[in-house]
Amino acid sequence: MELFYNNKKNLMLLIIASILFVVNLMNIIFFTPMIADQHWAQKIFYVHVPSAWVGFVGYLIVMISGFMLFIKNDNRWDDVALASAEIGTFFMALVLITGPVWAKPIWGTPWIWEPRLTTTLILFLYYMGYFMFRSFGGNIERVRRQAAALGIIAFINVPIIFLSVQFWEPEIQSHPQVEMASQPPEILYSFLFSLAIFSLLFAVMLQYRVHLIRTKNLLKSNV
Repeated sequence: MELFYNNKKNLMLLIIASILFVVNLMNIIFFTPMIADQHWAQKIFYVHVPSAWVGFVGYLIVMISGFMLFIKNDNRWDDVALASAEIGTFFMALVLITGPVWAKPIWGTPWIWEPRLTTTLILFLYYMGYFMFRSFGGNIERVRRQAAALGIIAFINVPIIFLSVQFWEPEIQSHPQVEMASQPPEILYSFLFSLAIFSLLFAVMLQYRVHLIRTKNLLKSNV
């Protein structure tokens, strides 16, 4: 199996994603406007929300891959599920880091046990358990199928997080609900650009990680 970067298409995607990511950060820091009551904390929004978005997409892919593993009985879907779970959890960690950074100047405290934050933390911890389960070893086929089942079950928490503002009373909600369509164009376009760049970065990372996992499995099979 050739190296990932020996493929010109893969290399170009990486270069493009890296350049656009830097452009996105520069735009966030220097050009996005600051809301009067949030100032610099507002800029966290352009990282926090896209990180949550790609994290949820990652977990969606884990769920789909789990179903495909059961339907097709093809272990390549397990490679995709593992890679997507790892990358999705990385971005969810960014959500849990950037959230308190925003909350400290706005709420006066980095953490409040409100529904959306709490359910997000639960999802993150669930996937920590997912990785621990996979690391315990045992019969590889059984581990793959049980991990697929765990990945399917875990996704149930994603719509709960997304719809938490409808599930719980407004009095216990602290998370800001922002209607993006009503935002000024300079905020809306910057947000959509950041969302697109994070999505592209996720796609490149997923492709690279799947390649690494399959290369590792191939080397093990040849030992």
